[in-house]
Amino acid sequence: MTKRHNRIHYYLANKGTICGEVERPATPSEEARAFRFSRIVETGTPAASDALLEALAGKMTEAAPDTDGPIPAGFTYLGQFVDHDLTRDRTQVGFGGSVPVEDLVQARSPALDLDSVYGEGPGAASSAAFYQADGVRLKLGTTKSSGPPATPVATLDLDGFDLPRKGAAGPVEEARQALIADPRNDENLAVAQTHLAFLRFHNKVCDRLAVAGTPSTVLFERARETVVKHYQWMLRFDFLPRIVDPAIVTDVFSVGRRFFEVGATGFPTMPVEFSVAAYRLGHSMIRDKYDWNAVFAPGGAIGDFGTLDNLFRFSGTSGNLSPFSSADPNQPSDLNNPLDGEFERLPTNWVSDWTRMFDFANEGVPALAPEPGHAVNMARPIDIRLTDPLKLLPLGSFGARGGGVGVPAAQRNLAFRNLVRGRMVRLATAQEVVKAMQNAGIAITPLTSAQILGSEFTGLPQALQDELVTATPLWFYVLREAGLNGGKMGSIGGRIVAEVFHRAIEGSRISILRDPFFTPTLGRVANMFRMTDLLGIAFDAAAGEMRPLSQNAPRPTAAQMKASIDP
Repeated sequence: MTKRHNRIHYYLANKGTICGEVERPATPSEEARAFRFSRIVETGTPAASDALLEALAGKMTEAAPDTDGPIPAGFTYLGQFVDHDLTRDRTQVGFGGSVPVEDLVQARSPALDLDSVYGEGPGAASSAAFYQADGVRLKLGTTKSSGPPATPVATLDLDGFDLPRKGAAGPVEEARQALIADPRNDENLAVAQTHLAFLRFHNKVCDRLAVAGTPSTVLFERARETVVKHYQWMLRFDFLPRIVDPAIVTDVFSVGRRFFEVGATGFPTMPVEFSVAAYRLGHSMIRDKYDWNAVFAPGGAIGDFGTLDNLFRFSGTSGNLSPFSSADPNQPSDLNNPLDGEFERLPTNWVSDWTRMFDFANEGVPALAPEPGHAVNMARPIDIRLTDPLKLLPLGSFGARGGGVGVPAAQRNLAFRNLVRGRMVRLATAQEVVKAMQNAGIAITPLTSAQILGSEFTGLPQALQDELVTATPLWFYVLREAGLNGGKMGSIGGRIVAEVFHRAIEGSRISILRDPFFTPTLGRVANMFRMTDLLGIAFDAAAGEMRPLSQNAPRPTAAQMKASIDP
């Protein structure tokens, strides 16, 4: 796709054409900067059998209690936000159909540049609507008062705590849709609130730069550069070492890439080994419920968890933002009906309590520990198990709502969708990837057959066991590897993830890897910037914005927050 990537112009690598309103040959400059999917390892193995994929998906989503891993749950949805910053497959092909990699339509720049937030910038017609009247700051939305009366803040409309929405200005079927560069960031409430945090962070950085005397003519670009570089630093030093074996991260960022686009310059590509397999690690981190805020928590004002079902419901893409059905106010709204219910904005009682999703107390702000009786939600460990609600996804989460088209239950199983997607693009098997890495001089000890099978699959028919251990689907393998590596991506999955992140930072127009003198200035600790730092700037903890529904929670004073945020 061309640089004007929020317009519908796509580069077809196998044809050398730009497809939009009219198909035409790509210019040399368009071809040079086109967004492309790519393949690192070719495959010669026959496609996986239906029987194997069905057996794997069934076992991976069997009902089981959620267990705590070592990573705060907020990083699950930060990871999803990052995925949407890197890749968006807009290929029109039926589920299960084969599609050559060169025909895949990449509608997102494969660089860590926050184009999912900024679009093409305030000067472009395609993204001007995302910006405030000053053409510098990003629009925010307002929640809708909801209750319960015992929680006074929940009875208010809160400005700046929802994504901006299209509202009455457009067609009624679009009123609840978020007015943001990537609508996928409103497909569940947790990623929507994460996107909101980045909108607010950008605006707060604009405010700081303006106070420091930055001319209005360059304020947006200066703010964007500051935001993107701090974002990249946070990913490199806070996010990646949590999900990938830190030794692999250090090796890649100090020695360089040895597997993906080695020595390449210019604009990066997006390898399917990452987008279809290795980076789908976050699916195993999702919990079936969260201690969400003071209203939806054990012992909360309503006394219910923030269930995964509700995280989908209170979004504009997968749900309808409404707690109750239009037809029966005593029943929940129909997730698969985008117009069900009365709410067109997020109910105030569903705003995030960030102190329950990230561990501020262990990162320098003890006053932002969860209230007594509550704890930081932890993600599930990265392994082959997915929480069982993911066995039946809401239709909106994969663009299947509307039209009355029935979707078989098997196709609503997230594990099955991931495995079939790998087959659709003829993804190399794990054994082929291991061999390619070894040929590249990377020392790897492959998993044994017993490790691949584990205790879960020894009861499979022998033919399926043989297929699983000799032609292991890459996504399954990297999750199994992580489960045997303390919940961190190991030598295969970890290297793919780390090298693609390295290339995506290196290839960004704004890049900390091409600016050796950059060090973060917005963190609580010198030369460090974490996700908790970003949230501490985006939300005023002293004013109660970090957990607005927790009226009795201890709050740091303004002086304490200034001391912790401004080193």
